[in-house]
Amino acid sequence: MSTLIFASLYLFLPAYFGNMAPVIAGVLRMPFGHSISKKLFGLHKTYRGFYSGYLGALACLFLQSYLQKNGYLTEYVLLDYRNINLFLYAFLFGIGALTGDLVKSYFKRKIGKKEGDPWVPFDQLDLVLGASLFLAPLHVISLENFITVIIITPLLHFLTNLTAYFLGIKKVWW
Repeated sequence: MSTLIFASLYLFLPAYFGNMAPVIAGVLRMPFGHSISKKLFGLHKTYRGFYSGYLGALACLFLQSYLQKNGYLTEYVLLDYRNINLFLYAFLFGIGALTGDLVKSYFKRKIGKKEGDPWVPFDQLDLVLGASLFLAPLHVISLENFITVIIITPLLHFLTNLTAYFLGIKKVWW
């Protein structure tokens, strides 16, 4: 059971890194922090978020490739990082995760929810759904790995938001 959980999370680690990178890029005040469309998605969906999400996923994939090449964590590898195009997969994971978030934000605005208002479970699962859809043409995720990530991601989302809140990076804990 623990191997299933860790392998599933390890597979989606580039999507998680891609999803967290925009927050870090915002704290660092990296360029292009203006909104893609305030009206459609809100102020916090920026060009900076997309390129930093890609870079976050890419950094994670390079780390996973390095670990696999050196024989570390091989029992959790569901994707052969040595034989994939890391730049393409960074797009699939990072941009996929952020596109999921962007689509969720669009519908959140359409139903009248304000920026920062919680929208459970969509706030927690948008990155998994987006990354999974982008990844699907090149890598089929098993149903048990997908369900595992769907179950565990909301808990991880809560813990990372709580940590960011206590570090002063986020203004709300949800």
